[in-house]
Amino acid sequence: MRSHLHSASVRASERMRTWSFFGCMLLVFASGCSQRTEVTSGDTADDSIRDVSVQLNWYPEVEHGGVYQSVADGTYESMGLNVEIQPGGRATPVAPELAMGRSQFAITNADDVVLFRAQGADVVAVMAAVQDHPRCILVRADSGVESLDDLSGMTLQRQAGRAFLAFLEKRGYLKDVRQVPYHNSIAAMVTDPKIAVQAYSVAEPLIAEQQGLEVRTLMVSELGWNPYSSVLVTTGDMIRESPEVVREMVEGTVAGWNQYLTSPEEANEAILDANKHGMTEEALRFGAEQMIPLAMPSGKNAEVGTMSSVRWQELVDQMIELELVDTDSVKAEDCFTTEFLTPAE
Repeated sequence: MRSHLHSASVRASERMRTWSFFGCMLLVFASGCSQRTEVTSGDTADDSIRDVSVQLNWYPEVEHGGVYQSVADGTYESMGLNVEIQPGGRATPVAPELAMGRSQFAITNADDVVLFRAQGADVVAVMAAVQDHPRCILVRADSGVESLDDLSGMTLQRQAGRAFLAFLEKRGYLKDVRQVPYHNSIAAMVTDPKIAVQAYSVAEPLIAEQQGLEVRTLMVSELGWNPYSSVLVTTGDMIRESPEVVREMVEGTVAGWNQYLTSPEEANEAILDANKHGMTEEALRFGAEQMIPLAMPSGKNAEVGTMSSVRWQELVDQMIELELVDTDSVKAEDCFTTEFLTPAE
């Protein structure tokens, strides 16, 4: 059985593989062969129950806690939804799954939404569970690195091509930093204090601790690169054709996240059962604790799921500046909508 270290560590590597597939799928969409999204009635005595599917962007983990919570405690069902969760993994084609109608919803990151739209997919964010992105650089406490300004002379293990790297390079944080491939492990840090590793703050710090390392977690979000994470997305067609289903899904997911951030045990049990790739109960407990300040950075009275036009515009502008998308290829206002975050009048 693979360890949770492997599951968390290869996250960025495997997601990168989706882009070549997505590019091929765009040829299909352009030829007019895409399928319409359909929401069907469930095979129950209550015809008001509707079947929908949500595609995850990775193996089930704490980043999907709110969705698992609302399935486990019956919140979605109480709102008339029979929600099937499709676990992700290696090369999960999030945008094609939505565009082809095999899933009506998905979980992804805000920068991926911008990339999807720039490449022609009508993907729209409808709520964002995690306000501060968990992306970090992990260094040993005895490395001499106190902040990301101190990385000069270090060797960074990373997956090339990720947007956060382009940001760090553009801002000069990786000057005189030797960049090498990420080996899906923090093992090199055990023997070399000059090794830094890309990481998620909800996972790798615990793994380091379990290996006897005292580490420092340097959050990339504190530098200004902070796309929303654990974003619930759907398609423009779904919003236009089944707005009531979108509203119920958003409200149910917000409720799930509120409960998960308070008491994650039930959802973690479901995640543990669904993740067959070395996930542990201890890792889920740690991750859920780390999620609280990321999802509610302004405190426990914060409204979970909120999004702002300022944040989306800043992200689009940054990605244009970093030459990750072309100017005018995507508009911030098309990337998201907040109309389902408040009850209908």
